[in-house]
Amino acid sequence: MLEEALKAEIQEAYRRVLEGLELTPRYGQRLMIAEIARTLAGIEADEAGKRVSDEHVCVLEAGTGTGKTLAYLLAALPVAKARGKRLVIATATVALQEQVLHQDLPALKAHSGLDFDYALAKGRGRYVCVARLDQALDGGEENATLSLFEQSLASGGDDFQALAKELGEAYGNGRWEGDRDSWPEAIEDSHWRRLTVDHRQCTNRRCGHFGACAFFRARRHLESADVIVANHDLVLADLALGGGVVLPAPGDCIHVFDEGHHLPDKALQHFTYRFAVGGALRWLKTLKSSLTELNQALAVQPTLARLLAGLPEAINALEPRLGEAFALGHQLAGRPQGLADGEESRHHRLEMGRAPEALREQAGGLVVLFAELSRTLEGMADILRESLDPDKHTGLPREQAEAWLPLVALLHGRALEAHVLWLAFAEADPEGEPPRARWLTLERFHGEPELTFSASPVSAAHTLAKSLWGSTFGAVVTSATLTALGRFERLQERAGLANRYRYQRLPSPFDYSRAVLSVPREAVDPADREGHERAIVDFVEGLGDREAVLMLFSSRAQLRGVEKALSTARRERVLAQDRLPKRELITRHRARVDAGEGSIIFGLASFAEGIDLPGDYLTHVVITRLPFSVPDDPVGATLAEWIESRGGNAFMRISVPDASIKLVQACGRLIRKEADSGRITLLDRRVLTRRYGRALLDALPPFVREIDGVREV
Repeated sequence: MLEEALKAEIQEAYRRVLEGLELTPRYGQRLMIAEIARTLAGIEADEAGKRVSDEHVCVLEAGTGTGKTLAYLLAALPVAKARGKRLVIATATVALQEQVLHQDLPALKAHSGLDFDYALAKGRGRYVCVARLDQALDGGEENATLSLFEQSLASGGDDFQALAKELGEAYGNGRWEGDRDSWPEAIEDSHWRRLTVDHRQCTNRRCGHFGACAFFRARRHLESADVIVANHDLVLADLALGGGVVLPAPGDCIHVFDEGHHLPDKALQHFTYRFAVGGALRWLKTLKSSLTELNQALAVQPTLARLLAGLPEAINALEPRLGEAFALGHQLAGRPQGLADGEESRHHRLEMGRAPEALREQAGGLVVLFAELSRTLEGMADILRESLDPDKHTGLPREQAEAWLPLVALLHGRALEAHVLWLAFAEADPEGEPPRARWLTLERFHGEPELTFSASPVSAAHTLAKSLWGSTFGAVVTSATLTALGRFERLQERAGLANRYRYQRLPSPFDYSRAVLSVPREAVDPADREGHERAIVDFVEGLGDREAVLMLFSSRAQLRGVEKALSTARRERVLAQDRLPKRELITRHRARVDAGEGSIIFGLASFAEGIDLPGDYLTHVVITRLPFSVPDDPVGATLAEWIESRGGNAFMRISVPDASIKLVQACGRLIRKEADSGRITLLDRRVLTRRYGRALLDALPPFVREIDGVREV
């Protein structure tokens, strides 16, 4: 039950915010506040504050205009403080993260009467390493071998030294806080890689620059914050490290996942492993050529000398095995001689994710060899870290340890990643469980042939159920689109959300009868490619001269084809994705509308989400075809194959529900504020002729429908 004092605090804070910001209370927002507060306050905990109840997650679909952010902040923050927990707000996009950080939280703090502090959390890799920056300012990296490794990962320009000087001056005089995102210009990956470290390379308190460290300075701010703003990737990365590494321990947090429909895909990306054979051979070759220097620097320490002595044998065992895997991979991909002339890349997915016996044997051998290399490098890294501790006497000078630890830690990370990938190819999948997707990619790197082995689970449900929902104190998942075909089952299946959690679709504040959903006579089945493209061209030519239109395409080829086929006069009205940066394209569109001119945006799938053009800036959304994603990515294709092998219908189980979500998102571009109105046109006749069409239409908001020019009553 929600304690009366807590209930009164939330209600009073809500009243103050409405008055202070001059907002009108919304029914859906009030419902959302009540549902979150009821769920989170109802979590049972033992005397130590550890959760003992299992109904600790609520999943809320709340459309645009509900006021989601203020609702979850107002409901969750008082409960989190009362329970002694930290509130972690995780978004999927930078735009929403910036809105929460720079608009919603300051407004809440100013008007609600709630007393709290907030901070932004970023991963270590977003911050400069002061030790590395200092080395660069001294005339280049202290460790030339490390520099060679990092330069081999990506080609960079010659202006690294000038950049390092500029960054060093700005950090030294306090004009820059040391994070990559706040630097006014984009920093090349190849340059940034030489100025930052990962968790293995960082020496934490043992570092001579610890007091001035940008990452730990930000961490100290995090430790006192009641609300931490992060993103999905950082929460997942922290969980992958065991939790509580960058963010507070999950059991000490209440998590809010805004834009929650992205979470399953983000989780899958975190558990996808890759191994580039050519890249590995290159870093092994560099390691081999650096052994003399390594021995000169580190062999004064007896254990390091012994470990170093084993490296030549390990490298010599790996190189021919990798050569064999390279040849076998090309053979399996049907390109034993490499890519054909003019062929840029080639993907080869293993059917049902099964690796042939020969590949499994190769993988098994590589698992053993990379495990041995990992152990050697880990042992070396441990001694180097110990040598930085003034209380430990390893016999290695601190300066040498500090100079060589980043390189050894980098190589240890590489060896571990290789071990995990080859283990995924060597292991058989559990009976009755969905298989891993496994595939090979042939491409070129600086003109040289490259072969990458990849493996990924086809679902992140089990991992999320265990690592996230099982470990958090409480959680809220929210988005404008969480249901597929009006139900939560697809999200539950993909995100590992249990049936016992609380689910609710909140009413929208919008009057959807102000918009017309039209399937006109011109709509064609896209199976007739030429007829469909011609119909789109004719439709664009017939648009009103002053309309503000967003036209969504499912393929870049069709977008370009339609654009090319338009009359010159009509083409001049078109602003096409990729021809301009997204922000510039939107700015030009708004300027045209402000000038009383028509404007037509041609966009792909990314424009169906996150584009906010209220009022007269968008009066017509045109969807050229139903947004079915072709399961040609290896992960989706493997899952579909597995479902079909068990007598299921992958199209109805995956493709149709996913298309429903995307269609709702695309239609959601039109009505952004209560007074908005306009038209949505669907130029794909399948919505009328196929059995799934009615289900897709019925899952949309209650627009006025107009079929073949006739309005439905």
